[in-house]
Amino acid sequence: MANVTNITVSGLGGQGVLKVTDILAEVLFRAGYDVKKSEVHGMSQRGGSVSSEVRFGDEVASPMVPEGESDFLVVLDPTQIEVNLHKLKQGGTLITTDDVPMDKLKSPKALNIMMLGALSDKFPAIGEELWLEVIKAFLPQKLHEMNIEMFRLGRKK
Repeated sequence: MANVTNITVSGLGGQGVLKVTDILAEVLFRAGYDVKKSEVHGMSQRGGSVSSEVRFGDEVASPMVPEGESDFLVVLDPTQIEVNLHKLKQGGTLITTDDVPMDKLKSPKALNIMMLGALSDKFPAIGEELWLEVIKAFLPQKLHEMNIEMFRLGRKK
């Protein structure tokens, strides 16, 4: 399907993979795209592999990203790179913890938002204000300050 972008986010249970794709899907929806989202929980409650896919564009028929067709693969845990690399299309963009300033991460629970910041940088047409608005809508107020800081750090590296 023309003009569809595929994003896969992978990590381990408890890292916030599903939360970050919920935020991503909402940002894209508010930006005016047709958006579909799917999840694979796996053994998420035991720290096992978790992945979630977001597809967006002019018109998206299915929430499932075809094998080897992810334009972006965001991996929150280094052990999940090889496990998920087959999802990335040739010429696609891999975003890992090497792409964010891990030395400035204030809490492991904010890594997902830092990684979202790195991904958001790939979509300059979507302004930072929209990203922050949706992050605030999805997280409790007491977490806003730290997560906004982590988002911006991920976006700037």
